[in-house]
Amino acid sequence: MGQEGATNGGEERAGLADAPYDRWVLLRPAEGSSRPAARYKHAAEVVQDKLYVVGGSRNGRSLSDVQVFDFKTSKWSVLNPSQDSSQLNIENNAGNQPFPPLVGHSLVKWKNNLLVVAGNSRAASSNKVSVWLIDVETNSWSAVDTHGNVPIARVGQSVSLVGSRLIMFGGEDNKRRLLSDLHVLDLETMMWEEVTTEKGGPAPRYDHSAAVYADNYLLIFGGSSHSTCFSDLYLLDLQSLEWSQPDTQGANITPRSGHAGTMIDENWYIVGGGDNASGSTDTIVMNAAKFVWSVVTSVTVRDPLACEGLTLCSTTVDGEKVLIAFGGYNGKYNNEVFVMKPKPRNFVQPRLLQSPAAAAAAASVTAAYAVITAADEKTKDIVATDDLDVKRAEPGSSSKQIVAEIDALNGEKVELESRLTEVRAENTKLKDKLNMVKLSYGELTKELRSVENQLAAEGSRCQKLEV
Repeated sequence: MGQEGATNGGEERAGLADAPYDRWVLLRPAEGSSRPAARYKHAAEVVQDKLYVVGGSRNGRSLSDVQVFDFKTSKWSVLNPSQDSSQLNIENNAGNQPFPPLVGHSLVKWKNNLLVVAGNSRAASSNKVSVWLIDVETNSWSAVDTHGNVPIARVGQSVSLVGSRLIMFGGEDNKRRLLSDLHVLDLETMMWEEVTTEKGGPAPRYDHSAAVYADNYLLIFGGSSHSTCFSDLYLLDLQSLEWSQPDTQGANITPRSGHAGTMIDENWYIVGGGDNASGSTDTIVMNAAKFVWSVVTSVTVRDPLACEGLTLCSTTVDGEKVLIAFGGYNGKYNNEVFVMKPKPRNFVQPRLLQSPAAAAAAASVTAAYAVITAADEKTKDIVATDDLDVKRAEPGSSSKQIVAEIDALNGEKVELESRLTEVRAENTKLKDKLNMVKLSYGELTKELRSVENQLAAEGSRCQKLEV
């Protein structure tokens, strides 16, 4: 890491503003602020400049606490929500009970409240998915009554918010059966519905990650079965409910499970995870508009970020988006807060799918286009280096080297564009030939029908002669 956050709120915010792009920075709490218990398989979300950490597991014990980190003061505090008084007389909610211990659950921000979904809770009274609401303004919690086709209880699922709907995919049930089902919870009516999708979706899995892009597409990445970790990427068109596996470009991504991800604009950032042998050391990002993977930065094998069961959120500090990672397990439990400012990434010519037909077309983009795109983006990265790096760059040989590299890339781009033009011309010729074949086929069909008519007439005449 090499860098640590300052020890008080004001200095900490200034430190974040001056922090380098695409590098993780350890954010130390203010002096005198105690840290929460280290944990993994918890859930976390940011509401109004505060990071809320709910539950998790430590040494085989499920936790029920709600920890709060205030980014303005850099202090940790404990939220002890009381049970909503309107629920105290409801069956199974008698008495003012503490928030239940949970592990493997999901957390979603909804109208400045926190929705806790699924997970393993010993306090659960049924084998169905439970939903809780934590009101951070009134410091209270309540068990939410849901209706409809309520899915079976599970851990390691993914839950994504699209408008006023939660989309839950996969996980592992209480009998350790892997799941690949898809359920939708309407937050306005609290009605569950199981969604039937077209075949070809992801294999059953848990501890994967999911993201929603443009409110129309659900992305599923990685996860594991009981023996294998995955590195595959699936896309679900939420309109047609068709799965596809888009062709990806860029960096070679290794299998991982137990990682965490969050979407910023069109960029899906993923950190941590592991493959049953070691933790993933690279922080990766995929541009969801073009399906291009990149490695943002890397850490050492024993680093707290090379772990499983951590969380990743995002918020805005001084007008800039910031990634926030917390917790996890890599041989030891962690309770550190790490932050990173992602460098602005401006991609051109989005490849995002607008329909199943467009999805198929995007998935079969030619290799020539892929190389041109890579050249384009590399040139863009060089030109659009953040201001901090530009100010530090020394004139002279390094500037000449950058200019020479840009010229070389531009030359390569022109050559590849020329090849692409030739390919398109060849495609046009093939289309013309195909049209000629179709025309010839049509004429042959007409001639065949004429011969068939003549044969039928001759057959009729023969029958008359025989009579």
